[in-house]
Amino acid sequence: MNASTSTSSSGSAPASASPAPAGGSQRPRLNRRQFMITGGAAAVAATIVPRHVLGGAGFVPPSEKITLAYIGCGTQGLREMPDLLRMPEVQIVAVCDPVKEGYDYLDWSRDGLRAGIAAALGRPDWRRGAPGIPGGREVAKEVVEMAYGSQRDRGQFKGCNAYADFRELLDREPDVNAVKIMTPDHSHAVIAIAAMKKGKHVLMHKPLANRLHEARLVIETARQTRVATHFLPASDGAHLHPIRQWIEAGAIGTLREIHNWSNRPVWPQYATLPQDSPPVPPGFDWPLWLGPSTDRPYHPHYTHAVFRGWYEFGGGALADMGHYSLWPVFQWLDLDAPVAVESRASHVCGLEGLVPRKILNDYSFPAACTVRFRFAAKANRPALDLYWYDGSMKPPRPDELDPREEDLAAEGLMFVGDAGKILADFRGENPRLLPESRRRQYAAPENPPGGPAGPSRASSGRRQASSSWVAAFRGGAPTCGDFLLAGPISDAFNLAAVSLRLGGRRLLFDAEKMSITNHPEANRHLRREYRPGWALG
Repeated sequence: MNASTSTSSSGSAPASASPAPAGGSQRPRLNRRQFMITGGAAAVAATIVPRHVLGGAGFVPPSEKITLAYIGCGTQGLREMPDLLRMPEVQIVAVCDPVKEGYDYLDWSRDGLRAGIAAALGRPDWRRGAPGIPGGREVAKEVVEMAYGSQRDRGQFKGCNAYADFRELLDREPDVNAVKIMTPDHSHAVIAIAAMKKGKHVLMHKPLANRLHEARLVIETARQTRVATHFLPASDGAHLHPIRQWIEAGAIGTLREIHNWSNRPVWPQYATLPQDSPPVPPGFDWPLWLGPSTDRPYHPHYTHAVFRGWYEFGGGALADMGHYSLWPVFQWLDLDAPVAVESRASHVCGLEGLVPRKILNDYSFPAACTVRFRFAAKANRPALDLYWYDGSMKPPRPDELDPREEDLAAEGLMFVGDAGKILADFRGENPRLLPESRRRQYAAPENPPGGPAGPSRASSGRRQASSSWVAAFRGGAPTCGDFLLAGPISDAFNLAAVSLRLGGRRLLFDAEKMSITNHPEANRHLRREYRPGWALG
């Protein structure tokens, strides 16, 4: 599952404006330097193997470990946790989520997540027979302590604190070096900004924020505080090397368009607001989950994996998947913020009495859409159009394809020039030059540095980026996912949400003034309406 599906602590205002932290279950704060813990858990579905407990090759002294707080303990948070538990350079010392312990989470299979974590822990019966899919801070704490405990002679470890409120965590854990944010989109900015202002390095899942103004505040805070940051879906773009070679050699003429399509959404995107008021589950701090968002009654349709279908809480399919495929494209082509954005969306009809009516909806993303981004010419590159499609929408099938071939795959990427096309997998792997005559004329590109392109090349690039953040957090060079690189793609994706929210309206954007110029009333959607005490600048 690539999407961040965790339900977790919600955002915060700067310390001077924050309300008093809500209480959280925790142990007394411990001096992290006292622990001689090394190694970590193996990845999900691999048994944890104790290693280097007493030193030796690969041993990292406790004083050199990155002490990390894990904020967001839903399904995706738990799924990614073993990757950190296996890293000898990192020690998870605190977890945080407004859910204490829940079993109403949503996932790709009924028992896959539990079974994967159980295998990683080397305890196949861990939570077997649970009443649902588990998640929450107490579950995460248990996973951390069982994983580290398996590496000690006594087989026990007590040293991970659990918090409901991330503000309390930041106040009570001064030894934490870094945070990983795995929360719903609406709380990304407030958590990241609060952590950076405390001097913490930040790992964060996509997006930086689901409001354009908030994303810019995240970037500016990173610039001012000079902490190290890493955007988790970022990759270095090495897997695009063959495509770059072809385009720079003129194989498709001048690049004019890029098309990227996804099979997302693969979660419900509700066309109407909830009308019933079910009780808040036990152990779920609903006001903390709302965080910066305005008050509304609890409903499960807002939380867990389905949060991203709402304009208030998520960023839709584009924010979910587009960062993976398009981050390296933005960096390679040095794209600025788009000058224009327009969209087309599916709609839903209901009945008013006996009369069908189109449901006018400015609160949830559509089941399917297309978005067109227009980028101005820059240096030697002419103006460029980028098209996004989701909900099984795709661009027209290229005429250059052999008519006997199947239709376009469910997900893909296509570069269109005035003399040909390049068709590739969703993230740009396994490229094909079209038409056949161009393929005969231009030699196959050389393999990119580091090995041949292929289905695993992009994921390998992300793994390398993941290891590079350790070096960055220790004072090394910034990563390919440094927050300071995220401005144009964050502007673009948040403008797309505004266009969709306004029924597909074409928006002209002045990036320097952070202003939609042709529909001034649309500018209110670039910012969030905050609950009292949670406002950012």
